[in-house]
Amino acid sequence: MGNQTKMTKFILLGLSSDPPMQIFLFLVLVVFYVITLVANMVIILVIRTDGHLHTPMFCFLSNLSFVTICYSSAIVLKMLVIFLDENKTISADGCLAQIFFILLPAGTEIFILSAMAYDCYAAICDPLCYMEPMSKGIRALLVSGAWVIGCINAQLNTDFALRLNICGPNQISHFSCELPPLLHLSCTDTFTNQVVLLASAVILGAISFLLTLISYIHIIAAILRIHSVQGRRKAFSTCSSHLIVVGLWYLTGSFQYTKPSSDSSVALDEMFSVQYNILTPVLNPIMYSLKKKEVKRALGKILGTWKFLT
Repeated sequence: MGNQTKMTKFILLGLSSDPPMQIFLFLVLVVFYVITLVANMVIILVIRTDGHLHTPMFCFLSNLSFVTICYSSAIVLKMLVIFLDENKTISADGCLAQIFFILLPAGTEIFILSAMAYDCYAAICDPLCYMEPMSKGIRALLVSGAWVIGCINAQLNTDFALRLNICGPNQISHFSCELPPLLHLSCTDTFTNQVVLLASAVILGAISFLLTLISYIHIIAAILRIHSVQGRRKAFSTCSSHLIVVGLWYLTGSFQYTKPSSDSSVALDEMFSVQYNILTPVLNPIMYSLKKKEVKRALGKILGTWKFLT
């Protein structure tokens, strides 16, 4: 890294320098991170320990929880560490590492969401043959494929970021090291970096979004054929919560990574970043897992056993 840039550290301007506000933001971030960490770890534990939850749907939910933990740790945990630094600085190597570990779980998550949508489609639209397209081998292939795609996307963009020559200033108008704000600091041409970033965001985002959208179109069509009003209401309630989280993720994430640099607004960037970096990881376990009665039942069973033992 030292041979590629003259900068050894960056100052994150998105983090407040006002002491009372720093304390407030630090406490808020701690609360959000603890909720995200505990909720997702509980989901993983419940799914692993309850044999009734060893199904394709909960396999994907378990992996989604793990990805959410990785993503939140790359963003929020690093922000908490930087808050303790009076100068709000991050090393150049640390900045590149954060970019990689943001892009890796982000790219992985969108394809796990697509796999979850396909699983829901198979369960609702073709329940008699459900286990055929959702066999253990297929599930492993879908999950591992999501991680491979996420890793390739992260490695590709990070490799091109290594070629940037940043000679000043070293101030990033953001609260974390994400690639778009870093490109603004380069004193060399960033056209190739922007093309790679835009192409990867558009191609991967479009593929995963279309897969998810097609699955949900078939799901909604199947729900409309349900004769029971209560059954339709329940199915729509589940699908709508999923679609809200997915929609917010794609909307805010795509805005941040595909908008022209000339249209950049620091306040707007930070608002959208708070949504997909901090709020979405908190919403994921609530919307996808903790609302499910199977998870509630399994969690109640574990808590009852723990209470009995103590």
